[in-house]
Amino acid sequence: MSGLPAGLRAHLSAPSLARLWPVLRNRLEQSGHAIRGSVTVELDDDGADRLGGLLARPVRAGTTRVKLAVLDDALRSSVAERGLVAVVAELTGGPLRDRPAERYDARVRREQLWAELDRLLTEHGLAGQDWTRPWTDWLHRGGVLTRLPDDQASQSLAIAVGTLAAVLSAGRTPTGIAELASAITGDAHGLDDAAPTAALVLRGLAIALDVPPPASAAERRLLWQRVEVSTDEISGTVMTYGLRPPGTGRWSAMMRERADLGLVTHLTVHELHRADEMTRPGEIVHACENPQVLQRLAAAGVDRPLACTSGNPSAAGSLLLGRTVVRYHGDFDWPGIAIARRIIGQGAQPWRLGCADYREAVERLPTDRRLTLTGRAETTPWDSGLSQAMMADNVAVHEEAIVDLLLADLIA
Repeated sequence: MSGLPAGLRAHLSAPSLARLWPVLRNRLEQSGHAIRGSVTVELDDDGADRLGGLLARPVRAGTTRVKLAVLDDALRSSVAERGLVAVVAELTGGPLRDRPAERYDARVRREQLWAELDRLLTEHGLAGQDWTRPWTDWLHRGGVLTRLPDDQASQSLAIAVGTLAAVLSAGRTPTGIAELASAITGDAHGLDDAAPTAALVLRGLAIALDVPPPASAAERRLLWQRVEVSTDEISGTVMTYGLRPPGTGRWSAMMRERADLGLVTHLTVHELHRADEMTRPGEIVHACENPQVLQRLAAAGVDRPLACTSGNPSAAGSLLLGRTVVRYHGDFDWPGIAIARRIIGQGAQPWRLGCADYREAVERLPTDRRLTLTGRAETTPWDSGLSQAMMADNVAVHEEAIVDLLLADLIA
């Protein structure tokens, strides 16, 4: 159908009726184009005359109530020969939205998206894990997914769940973020900070690891490193001492010389990827959590290879642990146990991390200097009695308190 007749369009488009049509458009969009009820609008004398001429009855200037059904009948009976919805659309610049229908469609799309989320979590073996419910709740209320176009939301969700399943699985090999993104998304930049999926993955990681969500580029990098994903190959390092690789290359010779000089060496992913064998046959690397412990062991002249993860191991730390035989010790507190479980899950052996070791460490602490445990209790798969003993005694023991026992193991 062609547009409004020129004369009628000019009559209805007069500035004196300019307030009427946007009000009608909003009302029709909100009601799903229902022709019912009325709207109120301020009209001057000219506007009242023009509307009265259309309705074939007098209309007073000032605050005027216009019934939609009456105006619709008048337009259909006029030379316009069309109803209110079509006329308002033409006078206000385009087709009217149907907001109730949009809300219904959006609700259906959200329900489909959440059903897809449940399916993906089950498919990847994540549905029963403690962190997935808080992450799902965040997705439901955060709006990150629902603000995306349908295809992009579904794709981002699938990538996010696949990525979380990959990086949280036990025994995985450390990797770079570009390599991980290429394998999962087909795009080396698919997990960059600017990608919508990255926000979903990082929030999931923060919840899974029970840490605050990252608020800066540095915090995002550290969070990736906690799951052995390096955002670059030179930022994250692992501290080593006394490492004497047996290779004949220049790097191995350099490391042996640094060990002879009693120097601590910070190794990056970039360097470890290009290194020869890390240790001599049968040699064990003893690893600790706290740099102060490594410093004291080194100062005591320990002649065995040592490493320090500085808390959760960076990608470099995980790479070193994966290439050597490791015995690991950390703090007897819940965050320390969580770190130990991840490291031991990667193949390390516990070092003075049993129930008896904990009880001995507690007994060595003066009663007036004992700290209580804080945070969520953690399981200790390598010694189920340890977690039970820690919950019973409720005492935290940091590894600095038993450096003399660690040292005795290394100089025996």
